[in-house]
Amino acid sequence: MKNVNDAANILIQKIRHYLIANMGKLLKDATLEEFYQAFSHSLREEIMINWTATMKTMEQKRARTAYYISMEYLPGRLMDNNITNIGALDVVKRVLEITTHNFHELMISEPDPGLGNGGLGRLASCYLDSLAAGSFPAFGYGLRYQYGIFEQEMWNGYQVERPDRWLLNQNPWEFRRDSFSAHVHYAGRPVPAVNSHGDEVLLLEDFEDVRALPYDIPIIGYPNNSHDFSVITLRLWSTKESPRNFELQSFNAGQLDQASENTSLSDVLYPNDNHDTGKRIRLKQEFLLVSASLQDIIRRHLHVYQTMDEFADKTRIQLNDTHPSLVIPELIRILTKDHDYSFDKAWETVQETCNYTNHTVLKEALEEWNEQRVHYLLPRQFHLLQKLNQRFCDQIRQKFPGDDERLARMSFLDGGQIKMANLLIYSCRRVNGVAALHTNILKNTIFPDFFEMYPEKFINVTNGVTQRRWLLHANPELAEFITKHIDQGWIKNFEEIKKLADIASDAKNQEEFLAIKKKNKERLIDFLHHENPVRDPKGRIVEHYPSLDPDALFDIQIKRIHEYKRQLLNLLHVLVLYQELKENPESRKIKRQVILGGKAAPGYQIAKNIIQFAYILARQINNDPDVNQKLRLAFIENYNVSAAQIIIPAADLSEQISTAGMEASGTGNMKLSINGALTIGTDDGANIEMRECVTDKWWPFCFGATSEENAELKKSRSYQPAEYAKNLKLKKALEALRDGSLTIDDSEKESLTTLHNSLLTGHNSSLPDKYFVLKDFEAYYEAQKRVEELYSTPNKWAEYALHNIAGMGNFSSDTSIKNYAANIWEIESCPIDKELLEKVREEYSGKGPYTSIN
Repeated sequence: MKNVNDAANILIQKIRHYLIANMGKLLKDATLEEFYQAFSHSLREEIMINWTATMKTMEQKRARTAYYISMEYLPGRLMDNNITNIGALDVVKRVLEITTHNFHELMISEPDPGLGNGGLGRLASCYLDSLAAGSFPAFGYGLRYQYGIFEQEMWNGYQVERPDRWLLNQNPWEFRRDSFSAHVHYAGRPVPAVNSHGDEVLLLEDFEDVRALPYDIPIIGYPNNSHDFSVITLRLWSTKESPRNFELQSFNAGQLDQASENTSLSDVLYPNDNHDTGKRIRLKQEFLLVSASLQDIIRRHLHVYQTMDEFADKTRIQLNDTHPSLVIPELIRILTKDHDYSFDKAWETVQETCNYTNHTVLKEALEEWNEQRVHYLLPRQFHLLQKLNQRFCDQIRQKFPGDDERLARMSFLDGGQIKMANLLIYSCRRVNGVAALHTNILKNTIFPDFFEMYPEKFINVTNGVTQRRWLLHANPELAEFITKHIDQGWIKNFEEIKKLADIASDAKNQEEFLAIKKKNKERLIDFLHHENPVRDPKGRIVEHYPSLDPDALFDIQIKRIHEYKRQLLNLLHVLVLYQELKENPESRKIKRQVILGGKAAPGYQIAKNIIQFAYILARQINNDPDVNQKLRLAFIENYNVSAAQIIIPAADLSEQISTAGMEASGTGNMKLSINGALTIGTDDGANIEMRECVTDKWWPFCFGATSEENAELKKSRSYQPAEYAKNLKLKKALEALRDGSLTIDDSEKESLTTLHNSLLTGHNSSLPDKYFVLKDFEAYYEAQKRVEELYSTPNKWAEYALHNIAGMGNFSSDTSIKNYAANIWEIESCPIDKELLEKVREEYSGKGPYTSIN
């Protein structure tokens, strides 16, 4: 306790010093926000010591480095996770006790960083956590979105997009790095030139010059002991704080949109691209990330090695989806123009250093860019794309002479569009899917021509999640229960979680697990009652969502709103339950609290209709006294990581019901499962591998058509949704979508009618029910009856839940990163040099004579 008190007093002295030196405030007079700033800045000093030592260790060991480039990151609140990872929780609690501050209030005063949208961003953040925990030489790049993707408010069921206010106050966990700023050039007039090898390089005149300013965020790895933690860097680029990005002459001419366009490139993640301006901003945004990051990667390399001789050997670049695909032409351009590479050597370097992770089988998500737009905004890069495509087409003709159809399918310049996934598969050393099923679909269905030509490129790395954020931190009582029974090795080696199966059949352990789950449900109920509002048509809060008591089944579906994720299937089932309970209140054995959460893309109207359906149905159920003691529905407004950390530990049932063959992997399925939720799901994405590891014995709620069956239906075009709509339960529910019995105005009726038509007649020229909601409904309904049967025996349910947790050892992001490191990047762990760490600590403390740290 003495050491804790000593450390607490030192930290308090730093807080007092910061408040007076930076804010002119005494500790007793500081507001909560001021105390949070002072506390965070004081705590980060220890982090800075290890961050400095980690970077110096990587430089001194001249380690091959992995650079992870992603448009999205969703780390969640940083402070509480940092406290866990540096082992300072006891000290922090003592500091707050002495200064009379509430721990929970301090933690929630930090906003969630608005750097992502869904699973792509959460996965990227899990991977950075695992890279740091494994002490791998790595560096992340992204964009610092001023207003996030958006903050979601639900006005009478309508999604309203508001600016995310995560940067309303100073962010104490970021560091502005002006000296590492980069200049990115758009449009302009290309001027031909040649390098010393006689290869054409294009200079540029009369271009738009945009300054990208980097902000660094430390990513702290969970240590082997409390002092040797590694810290890697997430570098985020912004165009907001550079005055020359603002076109003053355009502003003075009254052209306000043109004047501010380049300052707004980092304003919003995924600007709505349903119009030309949005498409232009989105392309400029992606190139900003690419060009600034490549300049920085090369600068960092030259800082260590002085020459480019070892660049191809020492650099690995991971492209997280197609958004950073312009790395390919831009890296060739930089190498041939600025570093006097021959074109062939530059191309070989690209093929050696770049790797691509595919995250989707949806055609609309496989990015394509209009040739004319790229030609205008990026003329030099477009010239290189043409050259690469010609080389690629020549290789196809040589290997498959006379096969013009294959040529058209594989070419990445086709019909006035640039197919970015095709470009990446041709250019990258490795191409990985993110679940076994997904990788097989890529090989055999989406890109079979490429797999035939380059079978050695394709590899699978199944996604994972960090158990430290999503179990140790999010569910501390369950983590303590696990550690009590199997020790704490699981925190760094999640495969040890399998030991939990040995204690799953013990009734006392089952009761203890159920008690923990109940407490987590009570926390979620409190969140629903106080922090999840119901708003009127003007956005005013009129009430908060009611909920059932914690004895109810907590049935959870939290993910981006999309037709293929089939929130509509879930809602149709809830509607059927409501209708059955209305006819016979005793028709169900258990109480069920259904919770949905997620955002719809601003331009995705059907997804917004699904959200509105959830609101309308919740209003109907929650206000009906005949039903609302057995069934309730709540929609989570502005679902984010912090909300997930409350919802996921409370979940009994995890809804993973995407159309089989459509979900690449999923990571929400893993987070819910490691927290003791049972999965009701299709054989899709990583669900298949999870089921195999948990075993069929403990995975009782699998349902629905397989990916092969769905593929055959699409191929034969034989699916007739109207045949499935004859099911009496389903027919009654579908009729309620259009008969006005649920709605209170014409707008609501139109929204539900649109959903009805999307299932039975098609919408906007699309086929009816293209995600097979009606086909899978009966199987889903029967699986839900099995859910009710098992939940009615709580101890048996707990035994299943414990076996599900025990089966999740393969699904840690630590395992995924080890696979990337060994099979794609070929990098090795680079633990922090303890002697160097001590030297940095000595220099920081001012002890001893000054000596240069090389």
